[in-house]
Amino acid sequence: MTRPLPDVPDVPVLGVVVPAHDEQDLLGGCLDALARAARWVSDRAVVRTLVVLDACRDRTADVARAHGVETLVIGDRCVGLARDAGCAALLDGPGPPPGWLATTDADSRVPPDWLLAQLEAWTRPADARVGAVYVEDWSEQSPAAAHWFSDVYDAAGDPHPHVHGANLGVRAEAYRACGGFHGLATGEDVALVDALDDGGFTVHRTRRSPVLTSGRRAARAAGGFAGRLIDLGSADTQRAG
Repeated sequence: MTRPLPDVPDVPVLGVVVPAHDEQDLLGGCLDALARAARWVSDRAVVRTLVVLDACRDRTADVARAHGVETLVIGDRCVGLARDAGCAALLDGPGPPPGWLATTDADSRVPPDWLLAQLEAWTRPADARVGAVYVEDWSEQSPAAAHWFSDVYDAAGDPHPHVHGANLGVRAEAYRACGGFHGLATGEDVALVDALDDGGFTVHRTRRSPVLTSGRRAARAAGGFAGRLIDLGSADTQRAG
């Protein structure tokens, strides 16, 4: 841990988990955005942000520590294990355990009202909040990927069908009841929401407070959102050939 943990507070505790593998270039923007969002709820909640440093070979750890957040080091190179380990550390480690867990990604930036929206979902009451994302820059992606986003992804109404680890929140009791992220190499976010749905939990799906994510082609998790965009581009190239 990189800073003293607060005493057990009389206000709600929100936990935020950020898995990171070699994210020295983008993690700072992610943590700046989270700090801004934390200020929006500073009068009504304690926010604990934990970066899971997963097999990092660059200066990702230095960036996290410079921002004063909690850190956890693992070597699994698996986003599902990283999210799961981060949630377990917040729930079962030292410091006040969060009643609500939220996750985002190191290449993403949450909007200022993101933690406020998480807190409102918790008091709604909902057992989970499943949000949407927007792509910051399409320059590395194919026209087919951009068209799919506007014609299919963005055209879906609310409640929308998408699930992203970059914009996800869940009540701690519901998270435990569903067994957490199960350490899956990919699709850990979808599996968790499926388990919540199957378990009869209240899942709130909304486009409000979307998270801005990178459009990079260097996907950190095969089968994730970035991988989906790359696959669309590859299919478009094959058709053109």
